[in-house]
Amino acid sequence: MKNFMKELKPRTFEDIIAGISLYRPGPMDFIPKYIKGKNESNTIVYECPQLEPILSPTYGCIVYQEQVMQIVRDLAGYSYGQSDVLRRAMSKKKASVMEKERHKFVYGNEEENVPGCIKNGISESIANHIYDEMTDFAKYAFNKSHAAAYAVISYQTAYLKHYFPLEFMAALMTSVIDNSGKVAEYIFSCRQMGIQILPPDINEGDSTFSVSNGAIRYGLSAIKGLGKPVIMAVVKERELNGNFISLKDFTTRLSGKEVNKRTVESFIKSGAFDSLQGTRKQLMMIYVQVLDEVAQNKKRNLTGQMSLFDFVEEEDKTEYESKLPDVGEYSIEQRLALEKEVMGVYVSGHPLEAYEYLLKNNITATTMDFAIDEETNQTKVKDGDIATVGGMITTITIKTTRTNSMMAFINLEDLIGAVEIIVFPRDYEKYKKMIQEDNKILVRGKITVEEEKPAKLICQEIIPFDSIPKEIWIKYPNRESFVKDEQNLYAILSEYDGNDNVCIYLECEKAIKHLPKSMSIKAEIELIEKLKKVYTEENVKVKEKSIVKAR
Repeated sequence: MKNFMKELKPRTFEDIIAGISLYRPGPMDFIPKYIKGKNESNTIVYECPQLEPILSPTYGCIVYQEQVMQIVRDLAGYSYGQSDVLRRAMSKKKASVMEKERHKFVYGNEEENVPGCIKNGISESIANHIYDEMTDFAKYAFNKSHAAAYAVISYQTAYLKHYFPLEFMAALMTSVIDNSGKVAEYIFSCRQMGIQILPPDINEGDSTFSVSNGAIRYGLSAIKGLGKPVIMAVVKERELNGNFISLKDFTTRLSGKEVNKRTVESFIKSGAFDSLQGTRKQLMMIYVQVLDEVAQNKKRNLTGQMSLFDFVEEEDKTEYESKLPDVGEYSIEQRLALEKEVMGVYVSGHPLEAYEYLLKNNITATTMDFAIDEETNQTKVKDGDIATVGGMITTITIKTTRTNSMMAFINLEDLIGAVEIIVFPRDYEKYKKMIQEDNKILVRGKITVEEEKPAKLICQEIIPFDSIPKEIWIKYPNRESFVKDEQNLYAILSEYDGNDNVCIYLECEKAIKHLPKSMSIKAEIELIEKLKKVYTEENVKVKEKSIVKAR
């Protein structure tokens, strides 16, 4: 549809309505004729003068059911009611009714007060040809009133997406907040648009997605296990008494208001407490203790008991509170895994982001192509086709066959969604060392599609990301700067022995130096990050060769 619109170059609202009506089976055959007529008006031919006022808005093509009705009225003298009977007969493919109507259209019917085309000066052959064209078109015809309503929405959403992309994408994700697959798809779209997605925050936003300082803030209701009462209690308390400043402050103010250990844990894992003191790892270490302390204090207050804590000066009370342990923060992989656990999607990043170019260069289908489209109720991929997908193994189920052989069902996740891979015994035996959770692989195989179910891939070959040949390019301003830094670079590279190549580019001389095979390296993420830190991101590039294109 996007390609069609680029080719059509709509200049009027009528063009958008026509585009929506034409882009469906049947009328699609008229698209080349429509575009040609739009761009070259001298090529439009009307079979009789009466057709021109009816078909000129659509460049000589029959596009709408309303045009069919107008043609039979203006050319053959049908009434409005009679033209609607013909429209219904054509759309429901009632052959006997249509043949009867053909005779009426061409020759007329005195009983029904229809003069027919011949009496209106249109030849028999032209009238029959026009009727044939209407019949072919009307099998799939769309009515203009519906198309116009869709066109209004299309124009409004296109306008909003262009001029208010943050607000538009936030609203779009809110509309599918309970569908983590769709949310993941739209998060990927946001990243492609350069829009940052922020984790939920108890001090900002609401239950839905919202705009925050040039980014989109994740909605609190997307956190699994949090009901509306919890979110309402958090937002209400924040609005009444201001932002929360610490985990102790949060638990004290919301104790007994739908908040318990499970909800606090979900808040921490999702990143909703990132604006409070402490890292996610520190908060996970002490949240149970803090909640217990708050519960004990509340219990004592209810019974009128006093503790030594009550005799301490206000400014010294923090000395007796639970201290944040010196444990640092989780790794990025751990943080992302926790986000996925409680929200069903990665929010602050994705484990495969560093491999986006590799995937784009090697896959022939994404996991979304295997999902059932909500409109067509079909998958993009076709049964029996060969495809290559890539991603990270998230779950593995091993089964024993009747012949006592082992086979596997793999859940493979890419940047957008997931697909099930079936690995039969022969291939399982061949690739079982590669079939490990969190391994990043490409899988080539045969697509299998069942009715009303997501498509699956039957594995034929597995290629680990690590085995794809890479080249690291490092740019220096000139030869002199390279010579000066040469030994320092070699020292960094020497720690990462492997089979990948290194190329040096000297900008001033426009010269390329390929380091010898003896200096080949393993282009792993740790090395790439180290080089980017030393030489800046702009001067370090990684090029992966395409396994798919090489086959």
